[in-house]
Amino acid sequence: MSETIEKVGTMELKYPDDFRSPFSLEVMSDPLPLPPQSVLIPNHALRSLIHNYTPIAGGKCNKPQISPSTDPRFLLLSLSYPASNAALSSLLRLAKDELDFRRLLSDSAAPSILLRHVASQDSPDLQDLALRILIYISLDGDDARVGLVSDGAIDSLAQALAAGGPNASLAATTLTSLAVVEVNKCTIGAHPFAIPALSVLLRNGKARDRREAATTLYELCKFPENRRRAVRAGAVPALVYFAGDGSERAVQVLSLIAKCREGRDAMANVDGFVRVLAGVLVKGTGRGIEHALLVLNFVCSDIEKVRWEAKEEGVLEICLVLVEKDDGKIGRNALTLARTIEKGEFVGLM
Repeated sequence: MSETIEKVGTMELKYPDDFRSPFSLEVMSDPLPLPPQSVLIPNHALRSLIHNYTPIAGGKCNKPQISPSTDPRFLLLSLSYPASNAALSSLLRLAKDELDFRRLLSDSAAPSILLRHVASQDSPDLQDLALRILIYISLDGDDARVGLVSDGAIDSLAQALAAGGPNASLAATTLTSLAVVEVNKCTIGAHPFAIPALSVLLRNGKARDRREAATTLYELCKFPENRRRAVRAGAVPALVYFAGDGSERAVQVLSLIAKCREGRDAMANVDGFVRVLAGVLVKGTGRGIEHALLVLNFVCSDIEKVRWEAKEEGVLEICLVLVEKDDGKIGRNALTLARTIEKGEFVGLM
């Protein structure tokens, strides 16, 4: 960091050049004071450094009251792309252990540098660290999540997902955290590559990749339009096959997608769809059974072909067993499905 000397009366005060406004060349007291609802971000880290810096006369200056070795704000100011493994490791440690640092990190220029590492496939280790830091930043609250999306997080995460590298599951986890905010569900879903990349990962990824992709789709499909987008991206067959492999989360996503007509039609066209859901009714957990009943009720009430398949797969008999064993929600919804299969009309879930 270079320094210049400023005269005050007969005294010469020495300040680092980074403390000066690029426009007025004067030492700043509050870098980037902003109007309400500004899209710009105040530089809290730099403001704090200026306030903690005490120059003295004679062209010499006191050491800052906080030193680079003890204050993380120096790390943020010195961060640049490409960042070192040591720098990102330090950021990750601080983001994990210090809640106040997450806000400082979120308000700095660090997210844009981290997102460049996320989009790059040149260094999986740096990409891994960047993704983990972003997850911690997103945990700072909805404002942090919206801010990351405004910084271009979806583009970078979609690239990481599409590459399908060793950090694809981490990229999906980060996207899930961002999708907790309702407005982000819409923004992520509208991105041309986000849901398609998740669908490909769900279809071709390793076990952890598929789990994280299904979880992200579950969060996104709480927004109705994203259900149709998932159908168009080819997610339904991948979800059915994943449910057949024992994924309860996949059944939960199907229960959301089944609420739209396009989703029901897509499920009816997947070979073995009813057989997979019947297997969940027999071997699944309580939650899995609940969602499988919901899916089958939606689809059987709408598509005659699926009702016949349900009869052939013994779903009616399975429902009667569930009615006998459970007098709660599962038993009531099993009875509803049995009536739907028998009468060919949807009588409503309990």
